[in-house]
Amino acid sequence: MSLFDDRERAYEAKFAHDADLRFKAEARRNRLLGEWAAEILGKSGEEARSYAMTVVTSDFEEAGDEDVFRKLAGDLEGQVDAAAIRAKMAEMMTEARRQVFNEAN
Repeated sequence: MSLFDDRERAYEAKFAHDADLRFKAEARRNRLLGEWAAEILGKSGEEARSYAMTVVTSDFEEAGDEDVFRKLAGDLEGQVDAAAIRAKMAEMMTEARRQVFNEAN
């Protein structure tokens, strides 16, 4: 086993770990966004949890965040403007990363 092979394996392991944390943070952000939107829509309890899951699953439509944005913008039309949704998406990503990082350590 050469030093190069060891470094390559370490790099691959770090890449996989980082990708896993990124996926978890995005899913957490989407759940948090769903809970935020559910509150605005007047949902609570199981109905709010179910709605939050629809936001999480909306992220599987295409790569990137636009699918989640479209879901929220459509559901919150007339109640929250696009700029506020995008700001909340950024805020919730910061919070989700913090939560996932704290759970990983």
